[in-house]
Parts: sequence; structure tokens; C-alpha cells
Amino acid sequence: MTRLSIFPLPGALLFPGMHLPLHIFEPRYRAMISDAMARDRRIGMVQPRMMEAGAGDKPALYDIGCVGRIADIEMLDDGRSNLVLEGVALFRIERELDVATLFRQVEATLLPEPEPETLSLGERSALELEARRFAEHQGYAVDWEAVARLDDQSLVNGIAQIAPFDVAAKQALLEADGIKIRADLIVQLMQFFGRHDGDDRVTLQ
Repeated sequence: MTRLSIFPLPGALLFPGMHLPLHIFEPRYRAMISDAMARDRRIGMVQPRMMEAGAGDKPALYDIGCVGRIADIEMLDDGRSNLVLEGVALFRIERELDVATLFRQVEATLLPEPEPETLSLGERSALELEARRFAEHQGYAVDWEAVARLDDQSLVNGIAQIAPFDVAAKQALLEADGIKIRADLIVQLMQFFGRHDGDDRVTLQ
């Protein structure tokens, strides 16, 4: 097991090998970043269970998150920072630790990396077609030539990270067993669009 400082952030997914930009401004997370930089540059990204929030500043957490290594950081004059996390490995929270730090810490088990997968031509085409429809519906500007050059894993995980689905849907994508299942779930979620909660975030029903 490993000890992780965690950053609970709804809607923010990170996958191994992918990158996630973050703007850090709250005092507790400034402290977390300072601590991480003095240690191993790692923090754990995990989503809070929004419908099962605990008391105060400690909402209940999903069990599965992703360890991110601070690959780049820009410290601003007022103490805020911009950083880029690089995904290292998924983890499962075993227990939360009783700590005196401003930020939360857990004991977690790092999960083994799944066997590499590739999509069939049909699976890739279905995903790209649905992504085009979804982007058009949302009014997104997308460089489709650049998208076509992505490998299957980068395409699937990249869509999962940026798609405006709700917390439960995003968590389902994170926990999906491999990119084939994740790609199929993305297509289903995009097709569900229109059944949303009023703020343009697709909900998993």
C-alpha cells in the first residue's frame, strides 16, 4: 500500500499516461502541492460522491482514483499555481488517514495496468462518428485531423477526461475494464445526450 495526499475534484478524471492541467488556489491545496513538491511530486486525483457528501469539507469519496505526478508547475506571485499532472496508475482507497494536515490523506493500493488493447476499425469509426455528432451538438470546435492521428488509448481516455458528463458517469468511465468497454460506454453516454440536468452535463440514468 501507499500513502497519498488526495485532491477530491468532481468531474476531473486522470488516466495513466494522460495529462490534466490544474489551477491551484485554495490554501489547503497550495499546502498539498508544496508537500508533494518536497516529496515525490505525486498526488491522488479522486472524485467526491456528490450525492453522498459527508459533513463539512469531507465529502465521501469514490474508491477508485488516479495517481498523478506533477510534470510541470508554474508558481504565481500570489501563491497560486498552474500545474500539469501526468497520470501514473489507478488506485483504490483502502482507508482515510487521521492527519493534522489541511489536506486529506489516504492509504491506497495501486492497481495493475491492464493489458494493452486496440479498437477494431468498426469500434473506432463508431466512436469517432458519435464524437463528431456530440461535438456539433455542443458547438465544440475540434481539430478532427489531429483526432484521427491519436492512438486508440489516447482517443478513448482523452474523450473520457474532457466530456461534460456528470460525476457518476465520469466515474463509470474511469472504472471501465479496458478501452473497448470504455469506448462503448462513451458512445452510449453521448447518445443519451438531451436527458440532462439543465446545466449541459450529461447524466447517467
